[in-house]
Amino acid sequence: MIRKHLKGTIRQLASIWCQPRRLAHSAPKEAPKMPELSGKVAPQPVAQAAAKKPAKPGKDAKKGGRVKIPPPKGSLTNDKTTFGPLKDVDRIFQNLYGRHDWRLKGACLRGDWHKTGDILEQGPDWIMEQIKKSALRGRGGAGFYCATKWEFLQKVKSEKVPKMLVVNCAEGEPGTCKDREILRHEPHKLLEGILLAGVTMGCGRAVIYVRNRFYNEACNLHYALAEAYHHGLVGDSACGTGIKFDIMVQRGDRYLCGEETAMLNCLMGKLGRPRRRPPFLTEKGYFNHPCLVVNAESLSVLPTLLRRGPRWWTGLGRSYNAGTKLFCISGQVNNPCTVEEEMSMPMREIIERHAGGVQGGWDNLLAVFPGGLSTSLLGPEAAGGVMMDFDCLEAAGSGLGCGSIIVMSKDCDPLAVMHRTIEFYEEHTCKQCTYCRDGAIWLPELFGRFATGQAHPHEIDWTSVIADTIRNSRPICALGISQAVTADSMVQMFSEQIKERIVKYAEGSQ
Repeated sequence: MIRKHLKGTIRQLASIWCQPRRLAHSAPKEAPKMPELSGKVAPQPVAQAAAKKPAKPGKDAKKGGRVKIPPPKGSLTNDKTTFGPLKDVDRIFQNLYGRHDWRLKGACLRGDWHKTGDILEQGPDWIMEQIKKSALRGRGGAGFYCATKWEFLQKVKSEKVPKMLVVNCAEGEPGTCKDREILRHEPHKLLEGILLAGVTMGCGRAVIYVRNRFYNEACNLHYALAEAYHHGLVGDSACGTGIKFDIMVQRGDRYLCGEETAMLNCLMGKLGRPRRRPPFLTEKGYFNHPCLVVNAESLSVLPTLLRRGPRWWTGLGRSYNAGTKLFCISGQVNNPCTVEEEMSMPMREIIERHAGGVQGGWDNLLAVFPGGLSTSLLGPEAAGGVMMDFDCLEAAGSGLGCGSIIVMSKDCDPLAVMHRTIEFYEEHTCKQCTYCRDGAIWLPELFGRFATGQAHPHEIDWTSVIADTIRNSRPICALGISQAVTADSMVQMFSEQIKERIVKYAEGSQ
């Protein structure tokens, strides 16, 4: 059955057999020069080139097959060339580590709910204008401009069926734990951001989707929500403005439910699997209500942004990559942690300052996932010069993702890491798309043979063909694309180790 569905892949594989093999004993050839990227910063050195003059994304510019949306009109810029460390006065999440009271009293002492009613009385248009000037980008992974996305729902006219805001707190990707910290230690900051964003888009209700595994975090969120209702911060007259806005919490548990259509299916009691669009969520969403799914961190930074203004926000980080970001640092580092830092801060400085550096020193670094498993690996040279923001990492051939930095040192077995990584996608595929489903079967089998050395050199090329087939098959959701990108980047990064393992096994030394 698998071969029947992969006829196209087999035809491509057949053509590879006629090509020169990677392990052919031939004279070394001169490496081809990489073409320069027009209109973009050069990949090396990434940090120095990108810091000089950040290029404004053009209309319909494509990078990696994805249309780049230009920033909103009127977005503020800056001329900064050095970034980080973040000053304490600019820190948004002041209770990230739970050292202070997370309840309403402690939250108010840190500035939450301060003059929220006055901000609401400025009106949705004023709030949207501030978001446009700040060029706020989503913190969930895609980096979409919030003003552009939120305007889709704001412009929808729905009198009979009220609009709704859905908050994404699924967070099931390995190495990611930023939303969990917000729920646990800063729940009122999230609730206030939900109120402001919901009113701006014309919503009357919001639903927060929380993973079942986040039991303690969900308890804190329920308690904070009860406090907000008790003190009139949300409900029939939110913050005394006469605006009715309700918030409720629902729970589910599946990595794939982080995808917005799968999340809505789960919230509606259906099987948590994604669906194709149209209809879009702004047309037919939660129980046929027009809705929009927004990440928790994107909403949590909104109240501070509106109080301090877009000029302050755009003064942090590079232009069109402004503000602060929660970075989750894990892997082979001395002190794994979640930290808030200024956008565009060099990756190496973030790792060494907050995570105690790579185990064994920076020279012991093998590779880094800069934005979680869904982003391409970066080698030591690129990781040493790249800045942690959307455009710089994209120019380096990867992406910021959700800001989850996963470090691999030379002390680990990279082929074993490859195998465990691709098994994650095998476990969580929804099996709707043929090529994604079959790729999730083939790739773990291939990577398992790579790890043991019981493979053929030709199979290194097979991985790229399978990944290209998945990419070109137009899967329903981004999990298939993520699987292909991750597999392709790992094989390219560790192809020499795979060859050595195959030769070692063939010699009978294992």
